[in-house]
Amino acid sequence: MKDAKMQAMENVDTLEVIASPKALGADIAGIDLSKPLSAHQLDTIRLAWQEHLVLRFRNQAHVTFEQQIAFSKHFGPLDKRPTVSHGMSKTHDELPPEIAVISNVKIGGVPVGALGDGEAVWHADMTYNEFPPKGACLFSKEVPPSGGDTHFANMYMAYDSLSDELKQRIQHLSCVHDASRNSAGELRLGFADNTDPTQTVGAVHPLVTTQPQTGKKALMLGRRRNAYIKGLALQESEALLDALWAHATQDRFTWTQVWTAGDVMMWDNTCTLHKRDAFDPHSRRLMYRTQIASR
Repeated sequence: MKDAKMQAMENVDTLEVIASPKALGADIAGIDLSKPLSAHQLDTIRLAWQEHLVLRFRNQAHVTFEQQIAFSKHFGPLDKRPTVSHGMSKTHDELPPEIAVISNVKIGGVPVGALGDGEAVWHADMTYNEFPPKGACLFSKEVPPSGGDTHFANMYMAYDSLSDELKQRIQHLSCVHDASRNSAGELRLGFADNTDPTQTVGAVHPLVTTQPQTGKKALMLGRRRNAYIKGLALQESEALLDALWAHATQDRFTWTQVWTAGDVMMWDNTCTLHKRDAFDPHSRRLMYRTQIASR
């Protein structure tokens, strides 16, 4: 039986970073996430994540919950999954607390996970919190035959391509991020259905953030619905946000993940947006997510 050091060496010998020709994304090939990771291997993955923002690991169907958690912890402490929402199956309670279920599957008519089968609009995760997550790892257990693709957008590139005039205009502006609805548009428990962005409840973040390691600047847009730029008249805020969102989600800044069972996707939540396509509600989509905390 091979020891952990020998298994890690096998991974190092075959690891390959294959960059996407698009604005972001790379495949990490020749690696088995169920095996121990060497320091060299982790350094390669960290550098690839910093450069490409979204990483894909194919053919990982055999990875266990514990192995997904162990891999994710190499990149920071993990958040615990949210408390099970009203109307959701108690299946979550049987899983490790770091694992959240993203699924349309139902048991006895009750969902086993979040977000269902509808479209999830462009967003960054949980920016309505003071400290949004650093990133996430999403493992696909079951995927529909079509639909349910995930699109990612590069917010470094979106910022860099703004006009100098627009960069100057937004450099000291901050935006309120709405906490009332999730990315599928569902109203969260305990929140009023507010339609006035000037009354939005949620964290306030600068429109432009700086990556501390590289000094690179990125747009931080979070979610469009009910967002409000502090200090501006509502009409001016809406017009500026519409312009920034239209710019940031252009195809030239994006890359699309077409899922296969056994994929593990890892993305940097601080400098990307993502969205999901709708899919046939009669198809099964079952995914497990770990979330890397910002601190």
